[in-house]
Amino acid sequence: MDKISLVVPCFNEQDNIVPFYDAILKVFDDIPAAFELMFVDDGSSDSTFERIQALHGKDDRVKCISFSRNFGKEAALFAGIRNVTGDCTVVIDADLQHPPLLIKEMYKLWKEGYQVVEGIKRDRGKESVIHGLFTKLFYRMISSAVKIDMANSSDYKLLDRKVTEELAKLKERNTFFRALSFWVGFKKTSVYYEVADRVSGHSKWSTRSLMKYAVKNVICFSYLPLHIISIVGIIFVLIALGIGIDAILSYFRNNAASGFPTIVFLMLIGFGGCLISLGIIGVYIAQIYDEVKKRPQYIIGRRIG
Repeated sequence: MDKISLVVPCFNEQDNIVPFYDAILKVFDDIPAAFELMFVDDGSSDSTFERIQALHGKDDRVKCISFSRNFGKEAALFAGIRNVTGDCTVVIDADLQHPPLLIKEMYKLWKEGYQVVEGIKRDRGKESVIHGLFTKLFYRMISSAVKIDMANSSDYKLLDRKVTEELAKLKERNTFFRALSFWVGFKKTSVYYEVADRVSGHSKWSTRSLMKYAVKNVICFSYLPLHIISIVGIIFVLIALGIGIDAILSYFRNNAASGFPTIVFLMLIGFGGCLISLGIIGVYIAQIYDEVKKRPQYIIGRRIG
């Protein structure tokens, strides 16, 4: 019999654990496969771990890795991937916004030979207009940078055992799961779903955290900002060349204007451009520094199962 592993990252989801577990049980009544439920507690400050522990007491298919502190969702995803044993793995959120019923369709497509089944949102559910605009900007920016259509992607997906093994081999500390699941290749297909309302609690993704996440992952997965620096440099050179030619022609025509405002303007723009460029390079150097220290991506404090 096939075995499906579910990787469920959790951060302060105490009120969602039991409803999520109950929903999974109903789904697997109609799936001819065994399953294991791998919760990854990302340093929750509420009773998330205790709720999972209680479930494990009555069902040993429920397992949990609990971090020593909050390391972020990316770390939680990869911790889960490295610790599951199933023939395929479904990555799913605990808040039930990823509808568990879709697992049945994902599993069917996996049996047909697809190794990555991508969950794609038909809509984004209930969110503010401003947050929606920033979300669209986020996806447009990151899709352009990493050359992947991130608007038609989510963390909700099924991965074949071969895919999870390749992802588990990756050594980098700063990971971007959505992009890396594309990067590894393999045979892909998609399924669509409607975003459901959260059972309890509120989203951990604010507009600010979304933009921070976008910048971090563009830096981690793309050289585009460095190429932008080169383009900006070329633009400044062309502007300087044009002004230089204009100054020479004005001199020979005996109508040269005072250059002080122009010089100040160019100096301010050039100085600002240099600072921005140094900042971008600095972020890349910081990422390199972070990687060469070889600190672990996460620390497991407690484990169940």
